Amino acid sequence: MRADPVPLGFVFRSRAKEEKAQVADKAPVTDSKQPRDPQAPKGRPTPKRSEAQAQRRSVANTSMTRKDAAKRQREERRVQLAKQREALAGGDERYLPARDKGPVRKFARNFVDARFNVAEFFLPMAVIILVLSMVRVASMQSIALMLWLVVIVLIVIDSIVSAFRLRKQLQERFPDQSKRGAIPYALMRSLQMRRLRLPKPQVKRGERP
Repeated sequence: MRADPVPLGFVFRSRAKEEKAQVADKAPVTDSKQPRDPQAPKGRPTPKRSEAQAQRRSVANTSMTRKDAAKRQREERRVQLAKQREALAGGDERYLPARDKGPVRKFARNFVDARFNVAEFFLPMAVIILVLSMVRVASMQSIALMLWLVVIVLIVIDSIVSAFRLRKQLQERFPDQSKRGAIPYALMRSLQMRRLRLPKPQVKRGERP
């Protein structure tokens, strides 16, 4: 039998289809709906658009939260300092600095404020003695030197007596509480003029602490 001849057009169409199929197989598969993020690291899948937007919103919210937190801390610190200044003026124990808190420190302050302390007059006496020492008269300069010695001796004696009495009363009133640093705290307060002391005095002179 003789085979029927194959049409040339059919052969050309078949070859064209095979070439197109091979080109399609070699071409990389891309998703037209999801373009690659240029900021995405190489070798990792590109995140979806919704995930990328959520990530950007998260970063923005985090930065805003830090700013708000810093602003809130500054505001709280300002309020705390204002309350502390009011406490130093009014004696409110809740907002006093740590060095002034506690019943022991309060009693030490009241003990100093309730009596006359030689050390609190040191500044005005020092001014008077300085003026006398500047006078070009030998006798006046001798008096100024003598006054310096008298003032220093009086301050030392008064401080020793005050420390002894305060320690005794603290032992009687607060036997089970720590009294560490209370004596130096009271002596430093006695060196200040009464009107300049902080916290402000809460007792009058001669009143029992």
